[in-house]
Amino acid sequence: MKVSIITVVLNNADTIAQAIDSVLAQDYPDLEYIIIDGQSTDGTIDIIKSYGDKISQWVSGKDGGIYPAMNKGLKMATGQIIGILNADDVYASNKVISGIVAEMKQNNADTAYADLNYVSRNDLSKVIRYWRSGSYKKGSFKFGWMPPHPTFFVKKSVYEKCGVFDTTLRSAADYELMLRFLHKYQVSTCYWPHIAVNMRVGGESNKDVKNRIKANNEDALAWKKNDLKMPFFTRYLKPIRKIPQFILKKAK
Repeated sequence: MKVSIITVVLNNADTIAQAIDSVLAQDYPDLEYIIIDGQSTDGTIDIIKSYGDKISQWVSGKDGGIYPAMNKGLKMATGQIIGILNADDVYASNKVISGIVAEMKQNNADTAYADLNYVSRNDLSKVIRYWRSGSYKKGSFKFGWMPPHPTFFVKKSVYEKCGVFDTTLRSAADYELMLRFLHKYQVSTCYWPHIAVNMRVGGESNKDVKNRIKANNEDALAWKKNDLKMPFFTRYLKPIRKIPQFILKKAK
């Protein structure tokens, strides 16, 4: 099966090459790489151009933000399986795509996810948090569970059937999409128990308490948009579940 990887970027000249290199280093043979640039002005476009035809498709233009850009990439993707890697992040090894695909085939699953390391922005070997996803069980979202979105791989047919990112949400569109796919529509999934992505700290929704509160409110809105009843305790369990991530660090 062909796998499409999408990277959305805007003025990430300091990190985009590492993201690109980690995709191109994958040992999976049938890989399509798509980059959606939001009209960068810092040299990012020159870096993308330097890779020539190693990048399958790339476009640059105003897109209205990260989630509209992701949706643009989804429309361009021709692979049966689609993954999204942020411009600040890198795959943890060259076997991530092959491992994910093998897991999906073995479990006959339409989606898959893995573990993630939050790492220092200036030192990718310095682990700040380790997000061990664990196996998904029906109802897990009620107890604050969610998989790390950069490790989430989805068959294109699922996007076609269940929809793409809700661009009315600013920080919780990835959470809403996974809630919709796994909890509402009960799309089949599987867990690849390895670290798939090293993600630099400093994401928009987690950079301070104020933004975390806003994101928490959007999480509740994600349930409402799907006509789902969010238990009162979910709002509190979701941040509480992050505490062990600072304790159980795993570098490999």
